[in-house]
Amino acid sequence: QVQLVESGGDSVQAGGSLRLSCAASGVTYNTASMGWFRQTPGNEREGVAGIYSGNGAAIYADSVKGRFTISQDTAKNTLYLQMSSLKPEDTAMYYCAAVLEGLPFASPVLLNPSFYTNWGQGTQVTVSS
Repeated sequence: QVQLVESGGDSVQAGGSLRLSCAASGVTYNTASMGWFRQTPGNEREGVAGIYSGNGAAIYADSVKGRFTISQDTAKNTLYLQMSSLKPEDTAMYYCAAVLEGLPFASPVLLNPSFYTNWGQGTQVTVSS
């Protein structure tokens, strides 16, 4: 059974940094794809970054490219999202997601929430101007 638990959300000022963590259990790290998504009230869930655990191939939404970095520590069973140069428009609930049989390359599919079968409960990020 897959369990995903996010942490690290906080309130920060614009230009600041945060690192989100997702503690994952039940994930096979040589075949899974994992991703970070965000959602604001009344809007659809948006893909932020995705990674194939087998080779670390990653893809980013254009809105975060160059500012956010997705990474994994397989020894700790943890997925990370390092966020820097934060903007007020980055304010959202951030979710971690996983699919056990992933894609072995950085495809835009990794940014599609429909691709994932397992979700965490989310962690709130608020960026003030």
